[in-house]
Amino acid sequence: MFEAFGGSGAFSAMLGVVYVCPATTCINGLFVIGLRLTGSIALSTKLNIGIAGAGVFGGHHASKYAAHDKAALISLFDIDQDRADALAQRFGVAAYRDYSKFLLDLDAVIIAAPAGCHFELAHEALEAGRHVFVEKPLALCTDDADKLIELANAKRCVLQVGHQERYVFDAAGLFAREQAPKKIHSVRRGSATGRCEDVSVIFDLMIHDLDLVRHVTNAEVLNVAAFGGANEASADLILSNGTIVSLSASRQAASVERRMTLEYDDGVIEFDFVNRVISNSTLALLPARFDDAAGSRAFSDPLGYGADQFIAAVLSGNDPIVTGLHGRIAVDWAQRIEKALLNSLDIEHDPRERLLA
Repeated sequence: MFEAFGGSGAFSAMLGVVYVCPATTCINGLFVIGLRLTGSIALSTKLNIGIAGAGVFGGHHASKYAAHDKAALISLFDIDQDRADALAQRFGVAAYRDYSKFLLDLDAVIIAAPAGCHFELAHEALEAGRHVFVEKPLALCTDDADKLIELANAKRCVLQVGHQERYVFDAAGLFAREQAPKKIHSVRRGSATGRCEDVSVIFDLMIHDLDLVRHVTNAEVLNVAAFGGANEASADLILSNGTIVSLSASRQAASVERRMTLEYDDGVIEFDFVNRVISNSTLALLPARFDDAAGSRAFSDPLGYGADQFIAAVLSGNDPIVTGLHGRIAVDWAQRIEKALLNSLDIEHDPRERLLA
């Protein structure tokens, strides 16, 4: 069976089983009213992909989709025309400063712009019927996250969020363990780069670990205490299953450190994301290094693996590996930590205020 979603549709379905539904589907520029083809799609052409955001991460994403055998990178968007032109020239594609025009010939959009732009760019793309991969965070508040999820469902579009370190934990078997860790300690520190300063370090860096903690425990937050400021923050969480979590994030550190330690009844597992080493004293069988993981691309190239999974979700109609709902949970936790941190400061603030650098 086959499935084709709404959008400009630079792909086509071969003969399959057809189910009638109210949706209008566009396949290779032809609009089919009332048909939804379900299952995998045999390609006659590639998905037309555009990158929104011509910064560092936009360049990383562009390299993955330009090399993908099921995608055609055709354009780049940035409000800085010179930056868009420079990256577009590198890949031999069109550059746009007008987002509406950029969307016209696309099947899917990769949003790698500053976090403060994610909601607006994703919303317009989904409204136009384009599938969306949006870098974390999905949005900066749960209300906006909910709007994107609702719109993606209404438009029958894939919405995937770029929590790429989730792939590493999944491939290592952490999510398959029946027992949740008793304690989790995460440290994520880096030096100042000038990037992502439109949001706090909680939405910039700590949100990676919030996603990992949520999915390794499958628990909810009961209590939050947070301290620090926009560029350095710490948070202590007590989860509904009893797990105690401490998180620390900084973008003003002298050296780079990205580490998570998980304490179980049968031992300790530690992930060193910088040196790509896994320490394990539990009974679980885990690879010692990321490159020992039986050739899994989730370890060796998480960004490329995420691109694979996004394209597969668009073509199959299956849920993406990190759904909009998953991204929404991380936003909720980040929002609650920001609120707790603001409440800890001895200053007056609007309860709706976000923590900014």
